[in-house]
Amino acid sequence: MSRRLVAELLTRDAFRPFGEVITTQGADHYPINNGTAERYHDLARLELSAAGGSPLLSLFRAQPRQLPVKLSVIERHPLGSQAFMPLSRRPYLVVVAPAGTPPDVTALRAFAAVNGEGVNYAPGVWHHPLLALEALSDFLVVDRGGPGENCEIFDLDPAPLLVWDAAAT
Repeated sequence: MSRRLVAELLTRDAFRPFGEVITTQGADHYPINNGTAERYHDLARLELSAAGGSPLLSLFRAQPRQLPVKLSVIERHPLGSQAFMPLSRRPYLVVVAPAGTPPDVTALRAFAAVNGEGVNYAPGVWHHPLLALEALSDFLVVDRGGPGENCEIFDLDPAPLLVWDAAAT
């Protein structure tokens, strides 16, 4: 029987072992452009320069997933952080495990991002590929490009089943 992994609400405290939640809530901010815009400053600590790397800015377009979803792989990027910022307020799910040796399925945690928050995975943190919900969803992504192997993939066996009760979060 496969393990069921239930997504909890994404919060800064709960996600701290894996990286940072990117949100304007509680962020330093100040007016710019003669008061016509507001800058929310330093929302995440990007780590991109290991082994001569440089920052990449990309757009990822994710197909919506139907729940429950079987989680078959996780990946990590040991040479830099990886930040995802949704370009809509649609909910999406985040599955992570601590950095280090490949985890077993009991180490996985799942979070529901429901208020337009982004995430910044710390270097080496294991995570599942994007889990968009409801509709095709775009994400602005900042990660590391350059020399060195910066993507490791690990097969989950047994593959847990991810569930989320939106009404419970």
